[in-house]
Amino acid sequence: MTAKASLNQLAFYASRPHPCSYLSGRDTVNLFTDPDAPMDMAIYSRLADFGFRRSGSHIYRPRCPQCQACLPMRIPVDAFQADRAQRRTLKANEDVQAIPRPAAFDEEHFALYRRYMASRHPGGSMDNPDPARYLEFLSSSWSETLFVEFRLRERLMAVSVLDVLTQGLSAVYTFFEPELGARSPGRHSVLWAMGEAQRRGLGYLYLGYWIGASPKMRYKQEYRPLELLLEGRWQRFARGEALPEHG
Repeated sequence: MTAKASLNQLAFYASRPHPCSYLSGRDTVNLFTDPDAPMDMAIYSRLADFGFRRSGSHIYRPRCPQCQACLPMRIPVDAFQADRAQRRTLKANEDVQAIPRPAAFDEEHFALYRRYMASRHPGGSMDNPDPARYLEFLSSSWSETLFVEFRLRERLMAVSVLDVLTQGLSAVYTFFEPELGARSPGRHSVLWAMGEAQRRGLGYLYLGYWIGASPKMRYKQEYRPLELLLEGRWQRFARGEALPEHG
């Protein structure tokens, strides 16, 4: 069965409204694929082009009745050009080694994840996770997922979780050593992932959603050109072009 045929047979379900994590005072509704339906990377790759994301084994996208603030975002890696700040980050991290690993539980990764969550998201739902919840959040039984280690000499600086789609890489989550934040490990991991997509002959890096009204998402606008899924069509925004702020 082809991915297109499988998409036509998928059932979708809407969640109940619940508080939005990005825009205070608003509720969000997510559209999920049938969790009992067969899933593989070919089908998920097609869904990514319609703005869907993976969280664990669940495939979703926001579908809020009165809000369209969450816009799917991707970077066309062959067109991307690093700006001055990004070039400085690359130069500052020339001594950092990237090591792709299969998606699997690792005590060192988990300890770093817990330090990161305690520092950046204290009191959140994953501030004190157990190993099973941690792995369920980042991986799934059907996905082709990499846990990319970034090591400063022997020290683990960051881990970037990437899905390998047929047309690109999809950034699932990145966590890093809080005391090494001055090295911009988040930015460095994005830049590395774009280079890795090029090395694999893939066209895009998917970066989740652009939410113009959310300060948490502001960092994403530095990667240009970028593409947003607007009114069912991917539209490109060059450096200096204003991004949609509506919602």
